[in-house]
Amino acid sequence: MIEFHNVSKVYSNGTKGLKNINIKIYRGEFVVTVGLSGAGKSTLLRSINRLHEITDGEILIDGQSITAAKGKELRHLRRDIGMIFQSFNLVKRSTVLKNVLAGRVGYHSTLRTIFGRFPKEDVELAFRALDRVNILEKAYSRADELSGGQQQRVSIARALAQEAKIILADEPVASLDPLTTKQVMDDLKNINQEFGITTIVNLHSIDLARDYATRIIGLHAGEIVFDGPVEEATDEKFAEIYGRSLQEEEFLGVAAK
Repeated sequence: MIEFHNVSKVYSNGTKGLKNINIKIYRGEFVVTVGLSGAGKSTLLRSINRLHEITDGEILIDGQSITAAKGKELRHLRRDIGMIFQSFNLVKRSTVLKNVLAGRVGYHSTLRTIFGRFPKEDVELAFRALDRVNILEKAYSRADELSGGQQQRVSIARALAQEAKIILADEPVASLDPLTTKQVMDDLKNINQEFGITTIVNLHSIDLARDYATRIIGLHAGEIVFDGPVEEATDEKFAEIYGRSLQEEEFLGVAAK
C-alpha cells in the first residue's frame, strides 16, 4: 500500500505542485492519473520514490516512511520501485541486455555493478524479462538501434528484472504511435495482472485511461478533483478535471497538454 498523508509540494519559485494530498493506493491496483500539464501528475508520481522531495506531509510504502528514510533503508525502498520515463532513460550506447541488468544494480555492491559482474541468476532474470515483453531477440542490440516502442519495452523489462513491487510510469506512451502505444499499455496491464505489481501511470489520453485503469485519479492545480473507479469517470467528471468541456477529438485521442 502507498499512503499519502497531507502531502504538499511547493517549488522554489513559489509554485504549488501538490496541495494537501491524502490518498491510499492498494497493492495490485492499476491507477491512471490524468490532468493538464502542470496539474501535478509528475510531481505526485515522482514523490513516491523521492525523485521529487515533498515540502510537507509523509508518504508511506507498506507502512514504512519513504519520506523519512535515509541511506540503506531508502535504497531498499527504492529497489522495490521501478520507474518508466517518457524518454525511456536508457544508456543508448549499451546493449539491451545491459540496460535491463541495470535493474539489478540495487542488489549488489557498487564495484560489482561498475564492472558489470552480474551473477548468472541476474542474467537469466533479464532474459526472462525481455522474453516477457517480446524483444528477447534484441538482447545484444544497442539500445539506440531500437524503435521508440521497443526502447520503452526495454524499460519495462528493466523494471521486471528489478523485481519491482511498484511500477511508476510517467507519460510512457506520449511519444509513440497508436499501435505501439497499445502494445506498451498492454504490456503494462498484463504485467500488473500477472504479477500483481501496483502500477501508477500518468496519461493525457482519456480513452487510454478508461481502457486500462482500474482507478482514475484526476488532478487540477495540484489538488485531487476526482478519485474513483473507471465507470464513474464520466465525460462531465473529465470536464471538471480539465477545467473546461472537452472536444470530441480529445476523448478519442490525447487531451491538450
